[in-house]
Amino acid sequence: MSDRRSVVVIGGTSGIGLEVARHYAVAGDDVVLSGRDDGRAKDVAASLGGATKGVGFDLAQPDAIAAALADVERCDALVLAAIERDVNSVASYDLTRALRLVTLKLVGYTEVVHALLPCMPEDSSVVIFGGRAKDRPYPGSTTVSTVNGGVTGLVNTLAVEIAPRRVNGIHPGVVGDSPEWLSKPADVLERHRSRTPTGRLATMDQIVDAVDFLIRNRGVNAINLEVDGGWLVA
Repeated sequence: MSDRRSVVVIGGTSGIGLEVARHYAVAGDDVVLSGRDDGRAKDVAASLGGATKGVGFDLAQPDAIAAALADVERCDALVLAAIERDVNSVASYDLTRALRLVTLKLVGYTEVVHALLPCMPEDSSVVIFGGRAKDRPYPGSTTVSTVNGGVTGLVNTLAVEIAPRRVNGIHPGVVGDSPEWLSKPADVLERHRSRTPTGRLATMDQIVDAVDFLIRNRGVNAINLEVDGGWLVA
């Protein structure tokens, strides 16, 4: 990659995706970030400054993705960070919500890669967000655990299909300072922290640093990196 990269962050208007977009905007890279609402995406992009652009589309409506990304001329790094929270158990299975999340994270993610592939040079890199629910399910995580498990398969097949471009997955655990977890009661956070061997929860800065590692280290390919302080072994 050249010193100045073109970075596309899908799901870059809030949470960890926003921090990833901010990281590359501050570094002076050309950044395109997406969100479901075009106006909000453009407002967030303007707030980051630099050569940052915003575009709006819904990953759960994959037919519209290619047109929404048509103006992207080059993509050195693609970060697929869009997520939706979903509590959906087998006992009270909501088909509409399940189909939306599966489409968003597996079909939508794949269609983004398909749409951008012509403008991705051979030394480009893709990072796909999953999550630790694939390994540690909880009540109501049926769809979330399933799609995050699917991310591991998506990483493997894309690493083969779009080679020599690199494809890796990242699976955060409990990210203590993220908007989602900051809203939890203190005792909930403490329960997770006390079960983490490091005695600390992962932070958004650490997730961003891990994403950057996967993007810049050309020796790393087709791995699923778990960033959780060793949470699963406790």
